[in-house]
Amino acid sequence: MAISGLVITFNEEKNIGKCIDALFKVCDEVIIVDSLSKDKTVEIAESKGAKVISQPFLGDGPQRTHGLPYCKNDWILNLDADEFLDKDAEKFILDEKYLIGNYDAFSFRVKNFLGDELIDFSGWYPDHKVRFFNKKSAKPSEAKVHQSIVATNEKRISVHILHYGWDSFEQIVAKKNQYSTWHAQQLFEQGKRVGAAKPVINGLTAFIRCYFLKKGIFNGIDGITIALIQGFFSHMKYAKLLKLQRQEKLMNR
Repeated sequence: MAISGLVITFNEEKNIGKCIDALFKVCDEVIIVDSLSKDKTVEIAESKGAKVISQPFLGDGPQRTHGLPYCKNDWILNLDADEFLDKDAEKFILDEKYLIGNYDAFSFRVKNFLGDELIDFSGWYPDHKVRFFNKKSAKPSEAKVHQSIVATNEKRISVHILHYGWDSFEQIVAKKNQYSTWHAQQLFEQGKRVGAAKPVINGLTAFIRCYFLKKGIFNGIDGITIALIQGFFSHMKYAKLLKLQRQEKLMNR
């Protein structure tokens, strides 16, 4: 199997062992790019047979790109430590169906879990991510948050990644808060500027879309909670961008 598994990590001792074991089912090597973890992530990864590269965090896309030269194979399976291939995705790779046609990247469906409960509402399913690509013609974008794969011929397929990203709503909120900070900084560096109403409008729009249009309304307290979290993320992203804009004006006075 000429496939390299590539994972970026920071304090992932809970998941990294299972992640590496799963990757070795379809990969002949696993490369870990670790952001100077303080726990046993590196120790566990090395004990499982992975090669670990230490690199202070560069951002989501750049951190993944940093690992590509260490991968000996052209085909890259780039999962996060809390992501695993479902049986249909394993079969797709093991049967070498990715070699049919002239595709250089494949977008899988993602099943997002809160604990062991599937979140299949509020637009969280079917989520799609490109996690499998050929590095000769495809690569991670330079985005520091929510990066994507830049490919010449991507194909979306109906096989799945299992994402066990959170054990509680508190963890979702904490991660969304961190992502909003990174995203605001990224937009600011790209020259994006917004008006004072943007956080409220986008936050409200995100909530309405998730709760009403994406059927969160039919999923009780979980439905409204997920919709509120999505609205919170959209609001905070632009609220933090506004704060950066104000700081810029003060510095330029």
